[in-house]
Amino acid sequence: MALRVTFVAAAGSSSVLAERFEDVRPLDQAGWNEVQRAAPELLPLAAADLRYCSPAPRSRATGEGLGYAPLVQLALRDCDMGRWRGLTLGEAMAREPGAVDAWLADPRATPYGGESLLDFIGRVGGWLDTRPADGDCTVVAVAEPSVIRAALVYVLKAPPATYWSIDVRSLSTISVAGRAGRWSLRVEGAGAQPTRA
Repeated sequence: MALRVTFVAAAGSSSVLAERFEDVRPLDQAGWNEVQRAAPELLPLAAADLRYCSPAPRSRATGEGLGYAPLVQLALRDCDMGRWRGLTLGEAMAREPGAVDAWLADPRATPYGGESLLDFIGRVGGWLDTRPADGDCTVVAVAEPSVIRAALVYVLKAPPATYWSIDVRSLSTISVAGRAGRWSLRVEGAGAQPTRA
């Protein structure tokens, strides 16, 4: 009996070139166009037994636009970036270069007054571990790329610094299968085998 969770990265927004911490901007027209182009491929995921999304406006809109009618899950929210909320990395670096360096170097650091990277990874992993696992169950979860990166670090039991090396593109998908404490990364395609974590 395996639980399968497919993460879908929220569509991007082109109103500002750089990504912002805890971005609360809604999808703009370019984002909606991106959802419409991806819909034929992603629409079958609407058949999942359970459909969730993060509370971020882009994630909710992406899930609705793909016909998932997802339930909002607070545990799938982006990392709490405290006083850096709404800033780009470049803006935070210009204001507090030493604090940004400390944050990038230490997964326990919270120089901005929010949630540490380690706590963020643990929160997302805790959500994953508490999904219902009665029988074969499929779940789809639309979330910000940062949330998906945190989930992958948790699933792979990788060092927290691995978070910075994972690139999650908008509307990409990644699946994990298993149960609490025992997850496999599912790479789809001919001949692909799951990686046991």
